[in-house]
Amino acid sequence: MRKIKLLLFLLLVSNLNFGQSKADEDSIKAIVESAYIGGIHNGGPIEDIRKGFHPTFKMLRLDNNDVVSVALEEWIIGIEKGRKQNAGKPIIKAESEYLNVIVSGNAATVVMNVSKNKKKIFTDHLTLYKFSEGWRIVSKAFYRIP
Repeated sequence: MRKIKLLLFLLLVSNLNFGQSKADEDSIKAIVESAYIGGIHNGGPIEDIRKGFHPTFKMLRLDNNDVVSVALEEWIIGIEKGRKQNAGKPIIKAESEYLNVIVSGNAATVVMNVSKNKKKIFTDHLTLYKFSEGWRIVSKAFYRIP
């Protein structure tokens, strides 16, 4: 009887923890979809990008065996420039495939594939923190698929 009570208690506790992680995971995916997939890849509002990315965000790019850091505002300037150059052209919508979402308290990592026209173009590694206003993306490393 004692073992059954212990097992029931452990199941209850694990379900409570799972519920919290599931809620956080859903919130994280919503931010990634709105700010990153929608805002950056699919031409959404710049304001959505700023809501989902922390102002100190850094994108890390491997370039000639060196790491190059790109700040959020620098990335946004490049996005706006590209949008002006491609004004009037149809946007090829990006789709996301979540490979892994790990939540550890107020920190999380997301590994995902981004595809356009059913072809993978990136594998992204995003890092997020949970701030008082919610989850925000603080860094990105990626592999561009040739």
